[in-house]
Amino acid sequence: MNAQTPSLTHTPGLTVRVPAHVMLQELDGETVLLNLDSELYLGLNESGTRIFKSLDEADTIEAAYRDLLDRYDVEPERLRQELDRMLAELFEHGLLEVAAD
Repeated sequence: MNAQTPSLTHTPGLTVRVPAHVMLQELDGETVLLNLDSELYLGLNESGTRIFKSLDEADTIEAAYRDLLDRYDVEPERLRQELDRMLAELFEHGLLEVAAD
């Protein structure tokens, strides 16, 4: 995310989902996501897996942010930046999409 790109965690009511063309597998606390259309895969370490699970389980990105903030000893702005960075990467590679209302 750069200075001109708005923070996704500041977008009220925004919900994400894993697209149908993405497979995921968790093993020993880590996750591999595979975009079947592009054949691109991404591995997430334990921290990335926890963030991904929170995004997948929460009603909104903001709810996931609050959940992660409650669980971990992290500065709010640093978490927001890391979450925005991860969301941008997942969107860019077609591994997450905005859920339709």
